[in-house]
Amino acid sequence: MPCAPLPVETTSMSDTVPPVRQFAFLLVDKFSMFSLSAAIDTFRSANRLVGRDYYAWKTISADGESVMASNGLPLKVDYAVADMPPADILFVCVGLALEFPGKSKVLGALRSWGRRGGALGALSVGSHLLAEAGQLEGYRCTIHWENRAGFQERFPDIECTGNVYEIDRKRYTCAGGTTSIDLMLEIVRADFGANVANEVANQFHHERIRGTTDRQRVGPERDLTGKSEKLKKIVALMADSLDEPFSAVQLAKSAGLSVRQVERLFLRHLNMTPGRYYMRLRLERARELLRQTNMPILDVAIATGFTSHSYFAQSYRIQFGRPPSEERRTTY
Repeated sequence: MPCAPLPVETTSMSDTVPPVRQFAFLLVDKFSMFSLSAAIDTFRSANRLVGRDYYAWKTISADGESVMASNGLPLKVDYAVADMPPADILFVCVGLALEFPGKSKVLGALRSWGRRGGALGALSVGSHLLAEAGQLEGYRCTIHWENRAGFQERFPDIECTGNVYEIDRKRYTCAGGTTSIDLMLEIVRADFGANVANEVANQFHHERIRGTTDRQRVGPERDLTGKSEKLKKIVALMADSLDEPFSAVQLAKSAGLSVRQVERLFLRHLNMTPGRYYMRLRLERARELLRQTNMPILDVAIATGFTSHSYFAQSYRIQFGRPPSEERRTTY
């Protein structure tokens, strides 16, 4: 049975009907179809619930030709970058590839949009393109956790958080996947209030709308939901200090615990010692850097807190069953 339009919180609306908000999604080769669909369908559902087409969207590619998503499906677009219509926010949608046909056109379009004062956004790895185009200098952003290490090495002066999404003035970035829903729901909430945003979330069985303080996955344990808050604090501190690891005493002090209490906490919830968990975090970051960057292996070791190349190589082989040099030769 069709869902009746919901009453809108009047505190978010003026007496006159607001204009339609138009969004543009700039797609590149191997873009994430899921991230794009999650973003667009959030607006589609909001339109349905408020009973009118308040939100509209267009798709763009470098040359106006169809773009292949990372799942192999081609998507026909509405415009080439040279013919882009005005939009409230231009989102760039990137997936597996940072090098693609027409990249120079895309970067030029992002620079031009930014120079004119336009709002820019990024889904998943799109933040990397915004940074390459010089559009994140002085802004806070986020990116998919798998690409954050490479991003931070490439753009050390840009604040890239580990949060699910970030909104900093005219820059809207998210980690992709379901975080596209959270970012767009924040836009809906700002336009129509929390009731409508929550109803849209319910349409997708999205149990909780995450905010800018919610972090992405931190470490090998993918879900710390329901775990000790002090454990989460220590894990977050570990994840943010891989190049200069904290001592056991420093970690314990940060949570107001003794070293022994921290050890018991990790063994109870994660079935390993804090030291072993910290080592796994550092080695996972090293693997990301080896896969995403051209950094020398010794530099990767130093960036993840290892002072000895041989100890790094030995630890890496024990963790992943292959030496760092073999990881570097593998194409992902």
